[in-house]
Amino acid sequence: MNTNRRTDIGHTSRWVIKIGSALITADGRGLDRTLIESWVEQIAQLRQMGKQVVLVSSGAVAEGMARLQWKQRPSELYKLQAAAAVGQMGVVQTYESFFQKHGLHTAQVLLTHEDLANRERYLNARSTLQTLLDLGVVPVINENDTVATAEIRLGDNDTLGGLVTNLLEADLLVILTDQQGFFSDDPRKNSLATLISEGQADDPTLLAMASPSGGALGRGGMQTKLLAAQRAAKSGAATWIAWGRLPNVLLNLANGDEIGTLLLPSQPPIAARKRWLASHLHKRGTLWLNDGAADRLCKSGASLLAVGVTKIEGTFQRGEMVICLNSNDQEIARGLINYNADETRKIIGQSSDKFVELLGYIDESELIHRDNLILVVMQNMVT
Repeated sequence: MNTNRRTDIGHTSRWVIKIGSALITADGRGLDRTLIESWVEQIAQLRQMGKQVVLVSSGAVAEGMARLQWKQRPSELYKLQAAAAVGQMGVVQTYESFFQKHGLHTAQVLLTHEDLANRERYLNARSTLQTLLDLGVVPVINENDTVATAEIRLGDNDTLGGLVTNLLEADLLVILTDQQGFFSDDPRKNSLATLISEGQADDPTLLAMASPSGGALGRGGMQTKLLAAQRAAKSGAATWIAWGRLPNVLLNLANGDEIGTLLLPSQPPIAARKRWLASHLHKRGTLWLNDGAADRLCKSGASLLAVGVTKIEGTFQRGEMVICLNSNDQEIARGLINYNADETRKIIGQSSDKFVELLGYIDESELIHRDNLILVVMQNMVT
């Protein structure tokens, strides 16, 4: 364990702090105001240290369930949305009242995947959040559960925390959870599980250890936290997973104390536009590439040409996200395609000089331009 490295990371200046539902709602009994007040006091001290802080806070659905006296999380989308609408009021009011005691303003920001997948809305969200930080405001971010559907849902606030870290090029993602950190196995089921104090965010052995399921209140387990760390690593940020009930947990992290699990990026940060491409969670189609095209994408960062595509699936429009598979059905890249699905079916396997004959026109000579393409094979990442 490198204590100096923890100290250096604790001293970084822009933090995204994600707090889970079980913590913020005392395992579903309602908002834990004492614990929330403690976090707010610590964030106020972090601000005095010169740090900018963004909160990604769960708890709207769980607080809504408590207010509505529901004992079990509903499966029906409309009931979840109703609970979120009721609970979000309590979450925001609580944060605002405690931050005001320290002379700090808060801002509610609700996002969906569509807000981050659309380039213009993505840039608008980044500009708004940057302005709030410049004004000394603490943004409180949550997924917009009242309008999110399966098509636009981010899935969980761990994912949202990772995406916001990329969006703002934050230095550190802190995930406060009801566990001490990342363990070799689920400590609730295996008493021999050991705490992983430090590791690489993209270490495949960690993903194999991660539990895919969370508690009854949330949507994510330790697996989603590891995937969030991998997303945060794309912008060069470290991720610290720690027990949220530990007294002064945030100040301990700022001091570089040896608590929780620190997950470090193993690759250089990728360019902002590539991070935006990587933030697309919903894919509209699939392309299969021949070995030559797959090799060129992975090794030379080339654009994808239609001649290198052997098969497609899906219904997509120009500019939508598709994934690219090699001949072994492994995903190697994803990008924004220049032709819709019907047009693509007509031109795959063909050189661009045949496009006019096959389509009657040509918009772009590439199926996916390299500027709109990102590799997902991390060891071959081309930025």
